This record gives sequence, structure tokens and C-alpha cells, in this order.
Amino acid sequence: MMNMGKIPLIAPDLLTDILASASDIALLVSPQRRILSVLVNPLHRSFGQVGDWEGLALSDVLAPDSLAKFEARLPDLRAEQRVPVTMELNHRDRENWTFPVRYSLHRVSQDDSILMLGHDLRPVAEVQQQLVSAQLALERDYESQREMDTRYRVLMEISRDPVVMVSMSTGRMTDLNPAAAQILGGSRSELLGAPIAQEFEGRRRGELLEALSTLAVSERAAPIELIVRRSQRRVVLTPTVFRAAGERIVLCQLDASDAVPVTDDLGDALGRLYHEGVDGIVFADGEGVIRAANESFLNLVDAANISMVRGRALSDYLVRGSVDLRVILDTVKRTGHLRMYATRLTTDFSGQIAVEISASWLNDRPNPVLALVVRDASRADSMRRSPGGMGEDGARNVMELVGASTLKEIVAETTDVIERMCIETALELTRNNRVAAADMLSLSRQSLYVKLRKYGLLNKDGE
Repeated sequence: MMNMGKIPLIAPDLLTDILASASDIALLVSPQRRILSVLVNPLHRSFGQVGDWEGLALSDVLAPDSLAKFEARLPDLRAEQRVPVTMELNHRDRENWTFPVRYSLHRVSQDDSILMLGHDLRPVAEVQQQLVSAQLALERDYESQREMDTRYRVLMEISRDPVVMVSMSTGRMTDLNPAAAQILGGSRSELLGAPIAQEFEGRRRGELLEALSTLAVSERAAPIELIVRRSQRRVVLTPTVFRAAGERIVLCQLDASDAVPVTDDLGDALGRLYHEGVDGIVFADGEGVIRAANESFLNLVDAANISMVRGRALSDYLVRGSVDLRVILDTVKRTGHLRMYATRLTTDFSGQIAVEISASWLNDRPNPVLALVVRDASRADSMRRSPGGMGEDGARNVMELVGASTLKEIVAETTDVIERMCIETALELTRNNRVAAADMLSLSRQSLYVKLRKYGLLNKDGE
């Protein structure tokens, strides 16, 4: 068989080794479709023990569909043709474990036996499976990325907080939401890619970026106050630096809630009054939480910068705490304003200072604002106090009782006078709000009503 052409006659043992090395598995099948011989490449160990296939019918080791394919292609295999027939067949063993093999079929002319030289397709199938898994993973990652991009874009669009993304390497705006575009006085498409420094007056790119970078890593630095070039609005910029894809990005939050428009003379005057006035000016929400305060108020409470005050309750700085705050809020929400409310402020260093507070309730907007003017009254308070601790008229009245009454009677009478004065003062400060007056005097409501009856104050103000 092999003594044809220029190929010399090969010994059977050597021919067996050649066939085993040239393929992963070689089968010699008789015309009755029985396996006569099985040769396995010694370097290919994935087939395991298939030597027991010898003597079995081909149908015992092929899947039904592969057996049908084998029978269908046999007429193409003729002895006179030199071109082999190739096909892919799926093997199965007794445990129904299947694996694919690509065979090259050759007819042995002497007895019409068929030599099947096969190459294992499992490595190819595994690579294909890995490619399919990788493709599915890429598609899942792509869908996840699209979902995250959609969430990010929706949050940017509906957020009421003005936010601008700036590249630290170029100083240009890479993204911003509609709220930020409105404050900057332009459209989003117009502002994208523009240098952020040119949107503010008196700022160079390098200077502004350096200030933003320094502020972002500082724990107690005050936010930067800037004036927008287009809209002429005063804004407070708070930066946060983060790194994305190897590039440093600064997220700039613009706060215009305490900004004063400077578009005309009146606005400019109001802005200078807020920033340079001698009286403290505070803006708070309907719950008394401070949203903005000027330098004069910071000086009154010994605060280093606005970030130490913003977000704190106004009651933290009032000597009577929530009692003072409730009196102020109840009065301004009922009447719209409050004039000359006398109290004391506590500072961050446990000090106290006498002040007079005037308040207005600005409710002509979606989020009403409590506006407070806080005036230092410590000098006037010290002038009202005499060195002896009691006025001359009071001392004279007390001395006139000496000799006419016992000491116990004198003390009781003066105590009643002082008690009545304190109750009247509390009622006046709270606009006859007896619940607030009782809290201010640290009395229960029942005790307050007893004292009101005692001093004939129960029907005060027409009640």
C-alpha cells in the first residue's frame, strides 16, 4: 500500500507511530462498521483510555446524528479518488460524555476498510466558548455603562444644585448642569469646553485653578466668593477634587442662595451693606437653620469663616436656645416681622454678648427665608446698669420701707415687684404668648397662670 511513488515501504510498527503522531486519534474501521484498531497520540492525554473501543461497533462510540452524517458521506469516499473526505463527528462513551473530533477519512483499497485520522476540536470549542463568554461580558459591561451614564445624566439634569466639572489639566469645563448654566448666564452647549476662569471677573486661569486645588484639600478653608462675568451675580464656589481615568477633575458647587445681584446701584449698595455693614445679617430657612451670614455676624459669634456657621441652627447661638428661636419664628410667621428683640448671643468660645434682633419673614418665594439683623447692644446694656446693681429710685423706695415694715415684709414686697416685672417683660417679648413666656421663665404653664392671677395680669391685652 505504501510502496507507491517515491515513498519507500514502511514497516508496520513505524507506520503505526507515524499515524499516531500525525493525528490526535486514529481509527481503523472495518466494512461492517466495527473498530479494528485505535491509535492515540501519546502527547495528547485528554482522550483518556479509549483502547477499549477496539471491537465495538462504530455506532457505540458516535452520537446518533454523527453516525447518520458518517453514513451519508460514505458514497463520496471512492477508492479511485485520492481526495479524502473530512467531517466533524461527536463521540460519546458509555457515560454519554461527548466531545467533537474533525476526521479525515481514507479508504484502504485492499479490503475497503476506512482509516479515520482525527484532530480533537475541544481546545477550539473551549476557545470559542471563551470568546462567546467574553462577548457576553462586554455586552453586559456596555449595558451597565449605558445605565450609569443615563443615571448620571438624569441626576445632572434634574438637580437644583448648580454643579460644574472642570479639568485640572486644561482648566476647561467638561460638564455642567442646567442650574449651573443659568447662574453663569449661558447655554450648556456654549459653556462646554470654555475656560472656567473667563466666566468670573478678575480671575486668571492659573490663579483660579491653584486656588481651587488648595481649597479642595484644605479642611477649614473658606469657599471662594466670585462674581459671574455674564450675569453679574455673586456666588460662593466650593470645589471637590477627584481622579477619573488618570485625570484630575474638580467638581465645583455654585451657591447663589446668599448672593446679592449687582446689576444696578441699589443692588450694589445692598451687596456692600451685606458684606461691609456693621450689623450682623443672617439668612435662615423656616426651621431656623443658617444658610448665609455676613462678616459682622461672624465677628459677633467669633466664627473663623462662613463654613463654620452655615448649616447650624440659629438656636446654637442664642442664650435661651430653642425658646428664643421659637419666639422669633412664631412672631415673624404670624406678623411678618419682629423689632428689637433683646437677647444674648453665645460665641464659639463660651462667651456672651447682648444683642438686639430685628427679623423679617420673606415668604414670597418657593422656599421662604428668615432675614435677621443682629445689632451689638453690649455697650447700651452696660450703660443701663448702675455700678451698685440697682437704680437710685429702686434703692430709695426700699430705704423708705425701713422702719415701717419688717425685713421679711420688705424682702417679700420687693420680690413680688421684681417677679411681676419679669413676667410682664416675658409677656411683652413673646407678644403675650404664654407658652413661650413660661419656657422663657423656666416655669410650668400652671405656675405661670397662678402668678398671672396673683398680679392681675390674666386679662392683659383684652383677654
